[in-house]
Amino acid sequence: MWWCFGCQSDPSTDYIKRVIGLPGDKIQVIDGVVNINGVPLKRERAPDFIETEEGTRDAPVKRWKETLPNGVSYFALDLVDNGFADNTQVYSVPADHYFMMGDNRDNSTDSRFSQVGMVPFENIVGKAQIIFFSVFEGERAWQFWRWPVSVRWGRLFTIVR
Repeated sequence: MWWCFGCQSDPSTDYIKRVIGLPGDKIQVIDGVVNINGVPLKRERAPDFIETEEGTRDAPVKRWKETLPNGVSYFALDLVDNGFADNTQVYSVPADHYFMMGDNRDNSTDSRFSQVGMVPFENIVGKAQIIFFSVFEGERAWQFWRWPVSVRWGRLFTIVR
């Protein structure tokens, strides 16, 4: 499930991440595998992800199907083996807070990092349902004169699953 929230250190910045840990949970990443309360998530290799948008690299990226303890499954990308966040400390999720992670694990600012941290319940805005607008990394959405080349046209108005 994806949620939009303002992070603890800067509630004015919205993020869209997946809820991984609930209050009282202990979260740790070991060799790229998310562990919740000492139990590794079920993880199955899926076909590689290949970006199909024009203007992007077409190198395959490893993809895994992960299943949370509640049975919800989703795909996570693994850009690099033994990445800088593939082995973490144990994070204890405090009361009224949540541990969030992005599905692009090696390219996600999420609860593993101090600039986001655990997300207080009051900062959760709601569930993301549609991608309204999207520009390529490094582009600025307000530069409308660059939209012909900066907008990710294939992502506009797509449903978030």
